[in-house]
Amino acid sequence: MSRDALALAEALIACESVTPAIGRVFDVVEEMLTPLGFTVNRFVTGDAPDGPVENMIAVRGSGGPHFAFAGHLDVVPPGEGWVSGAFAPEVRGGLLHGRGAVDMKGAIAAFIAAAARTPASGTISLLLTGDEEGPAIHGTRAILDRMAARGLKPDMCLVGEPTSVSRLGDMVKIGRRGSVNIWIDVPGRQGHVAYPHLADNPIPRLVAMLAEIDAITLDQGTDWFQPSNIEITDITVGNPATNVIPARAAARLSIRFNDEHTGADLARRIERIVHAHDRQATVDARISGEAFLTEPGALSAMVSNAITARTGIAPTLSTTGGTSDARFISAICPVVEFGLVNATMHKLDEAVAVDDLATLTDIYADIISRAMRAG
Repeated sequence: MSRDALALAEALIACESVTPAIGRVFDVVEEMLTPLGFTVNRFVTGDAPDGPVENMIAVRGSGGPHFAFAGHLDVVPPGEGWVSGAFAPEVRGGLLHGRGAVDMKGAIAAFIAAAARTPASGTISLLLTGDEEGPAIHGTRAILDRMAARGLKPDMCLVGEPTSVSRLGDMVKIGRRGSVNIWIDVPGRQGHVAYPHLADNPIPRLVAMLAEIDAITLDQGTDWFQPSNIEITDITVGNPATNVIPARAAARLSIRFNDEHTGADLARRIERIVHAHDRQATVDARISGEAFLTEPGALSAMVSNAITARTGIAPTLSTTGGTSDARFISAICPVVEFGLVNATMHKLDEAVAVDDLATLTDIYADIISRAMRAG
């Protein structure tokens, strides 16, 4: 198989791998990595509806330093209206189009192409999952468990998420806010609106809860993080009748929080407010990940210097945006994220500049070389 990043990206895009991904796309990656001296371990975890999910741990070399690259082969559903097929890669006007071109099959292709030109020394591992765009239950967390069982622990990790904003290299992520979703369910007693004394309307209690929650200012931000925020993302009553007091009312919250908080503390705070209004109401919190920060240091400097050497850009170090699988990896080693321009990710006609693929390959090769020298 070609070791050119464009050809590799086209081969990956041609594999339909809507989350949760399994099968052919991992076959293609294995075909790319085996000739480069990587030992490939693939395993499937999870059951429907969140699985099955395929994961891969590919390792080349031994000893230190151990440099890991992490990414995901699953993509979001393509939607309707593509100029060319979402899984039929096509180059038009210097852009490679296809679902996953930016997020993040292009970066995976660039890293494999970079590894192909980098002399083997130390240890390089690729940690690839088919469950990042979905619930992320059976993906990177399962990979880390498998690595721990094998005694594999990277010294540093680069995640190939599309972090660049306007130009390739203008932003590197050194952390992310945490995320918790909370479901509130308020019980009532159904009845006729003309006889309210025989019923119990849960809606006023829910509205009061949400008003108190919406008035919260969690913090003013920190040196590296923007302020935390609570958003009401759904209110449900499900009452089709105009003359019926409903039996229940429910709402959903999404909280993105910085390192002044933990998901569990925020969930308890919401629960206290809810129960102050109604002891019978239920609160179900699901923490997607905690906030994390890799303090600026050797790893971010190494990545930034490689970017500057190839592009002339001094990247901004940032913690903005949504969550990524770096939140799990941060528990075992320093981790930063750097990849392609993110303007078209998850959009129709997602595309990456062919020149950016080539430049990203150069940058990744430089990062690998610097990482091996640093050890």
